[in-house]
Amino acid sequence: MRARQIWGTAAAVAVAGMVIACGSGGAGDSDEAAEAPANATMAAAKAVGQAQAVVDAIDAKWSAPNPRDTTSGCAAKEGDTGTGCVSRITTDAVTVIELANEGDAKEWATTMGEAGEATQAGRFVLTWNSEQEKTSEKAREGMVSIAMAASEKS
Repeated sequence: MRARQIWGTAAAVAVAGMVIACGSGGAGDSDEAAEAPANATMAAAKAVGQAQAVVDAIDAKWSAPNPRDTTSGCAAKEGDTGTGCVSRITTDAVTVIELANEGDAKEWATTMGEAGEATQAGRFVLTWNSEQEKTSEKAREGMVSIAMAASEKS
């Protein structure tokens, strides 16, 4: 799993670099118009793997086995009226969902909290389902602290 994550992140950064280096190059393009896609691409490249980074930090302190990228199940689809997630990693101990901002995270945590345990930590939401119930309350609080610290850094 770790090799795929490294190669996936490296590929995203390489693509971002190529897009930035190539630019639009059309005659009459303003510098501002050329910078907007580059800035968006850099932001997208930075966002790659933030939920995984939180899971890695959690796993360094508590066991978070069997991490899997489940982003496709929460990412916005064409025609959706709500916001989708940026990334989501599910482990046997916790699910970490990254949202675009704290407002979206608050909304998601409130909605998801109606069906189970969900806690907002900055722009992340951590959830625990019935299969993850063995995660102690102390570990859950620590996991939320780790996610909050990651949210404040980015």
